[in-house]
Amino acid sequence: MIATTPKPPYYAVIFTSIRTEEEMGYRELLDKMVELAQHQKGFLGMESAKNEIGITVSYWDSLETIKNWKMNVDHIEAREKGRSTWYKKIMVRISKVERDYGFDNLSLKK
Repeated sequence: MIATTPKPPYYAVIFTSIRTEEEMGYRELLDKMVELAQHQKGFLGMESAKNEIGITVSYWDSLETIKNWKMNVDHIEAREKGRSTWYKKIMVRISKVERDYGFDNLSLKK
């Protein structure tokens, strides 16, 4: 699903990853982190796609709310578990969204 975001500016945290083969507990903790993020002040939405490389983009209203999410105790523990068990490589990028645009043809009948 494509996130519905407000009029820019806002911020995007882009989390790119390459997974290990380990699956034990991954889905459960991932679901918990998504649920937790959705309840954080300043969270605007999230999009994710996974194949050989996973890319998750979360949207936030400010750099301060991104920092608060990073410092969340449960999120810190999940990051540590991810680094030790589930990810071979990760990259996090934080960007300011200055402009966005798109269209919606999902309601068209085929």
